[in-house]
Amino acid sequence: MANAFLSWRQCVTLCLFAIWPQAFVAQEAIESSRAENALTTAAQEQQEAQKEIDEAATLAEAESKEKNKSKRGSFVVAPIPISNPALGSGLVPVIGYIFPISKKDKVSPPSVVGGAAVFTDNGSRAAAFAGQLYFAHNTYKTTAVYARGNLNYDLYGSGASEGLKLPIKQTGQVFQAEFLRRIAWQFFLGPRFMRGNSIITDRSTGTKEVPPPPPDLGLDTALTALGVRLARDTSENRFYPMSGTYFSFTSDFFSEALGSKYSFQSYRANFSKYWNWGEKHVLAYNGYSCSTGGAPPFYGNCIYGSSNQLRGYVPGKYFDRYTLATQLEYRLALPFRLGVVGFGGIGEAIPGDDPLLFMHNDFLPAGGVGVRLLLSKQYHVNLRSDFAWGKDGHTFNLGIGEAF
Repeated sequence: MANAFLSWRQCVTLCLFAIWPQAFVAQEAIESSRAENALTTAAQEQQEAQKEIDEAATLAEAESKEKNKSKRGSFVVAPIPISNPALGSGLVPVIGYIFPISKKDKVSPPSVVGGAAVFTDNGSRAAAFAGQLYFAHNTYKTTAVYARGNLNYDLYGSGASEGLKLPIKQTGQVFQAEFLRRIAWQFFLGPRFMRGNSIITDRSTGTKEVPPPPPDLGLDTALTALGVRLARDTSENRFYPMSGTYFSFTSDFFSEALGSKYSFQSYRANFSKYWNWGEKHVLAYNGYSCSTGGAPPFYGNCIYGSSNQLRGYVPGKYFDRYTLATQLEYRLALPFRLGVVGFGGIGEAIPGDDPLLFMHNDFLPAGGVGVRLLLSKQYHVNLRSDFAWGKDGHTFNLGIGEAF
């Protein structure tokens, strides 16, 4: 029995020694498999998380590129109808592009390049190209304009010829450029240059009484000038100022030594002030003065009503050595890209010693109302339409941007 018992115990021991390593190996295999599964699951989760991060980054980059692309610039396109006693009725197609020179430059105002043309039923045809660039963190500003064409308009008589008008045609071209640098207290100062030539011809048929013609009728007249501009603009948006001020003074010196047929001087000063109540209400004030010296041609004098001062007068009726104008305008922004304005003011044309000038120095009041249509929401550029009444009648004007 003892031998049998020992044999049984030996058998059990041998079995345990035989089974235990295999069980231990199996347990290690199970634990290793579990660890591998856990590692595989963690790796898969990490890959999925990285994939989601990559997709989000790609989407954000695409959205950023699209956002930057959409905010790079804004086109302004408008076919503007025109109807006034000076040029007749027609169309003025305008296209412009507003953009920053550098997206990294957050200080400089947006730059503008564009072109326009004029087609009217009285035969006037003209085209113009212009650009105004701000760069180097609002340190420099340059402006250039080139225009060419022919304009048919009336030259009004004075003195004994008051009430008469001479139909004329002025054909020519003009180039003007200036380069300004910021100096101190947000003032910009720099030189100007202008070169142009024109030929004036008589369009009258001889059947009506007309005033005496200007002395340079039929001559190819060249004008060349050097000048200077001093300017300061503290408004946040020059296309639709709601606060701040704007000031500009220019002086141009035309001289025969520069190749100009006439020697004379031209001085212009412009000041505007803006107040706002909230985002919809703006009150704007403007004061303007012009003076000339020397012996300018009639179109080199101050032409009342030609620079939106004041609206309500036909450019070409009041040519004088000196003009003054002051006006107020209330602007209200409405829903659906619309707006309305109301304006009024008073000015005066002060005569010089030239008999061709309109010798009348009474005050010239004006007032009117207008409608605005927002063309560029990004830069708040409006299409302007104004109906104004003056001392002699009324005018209807359309344009891009505010009057001042």
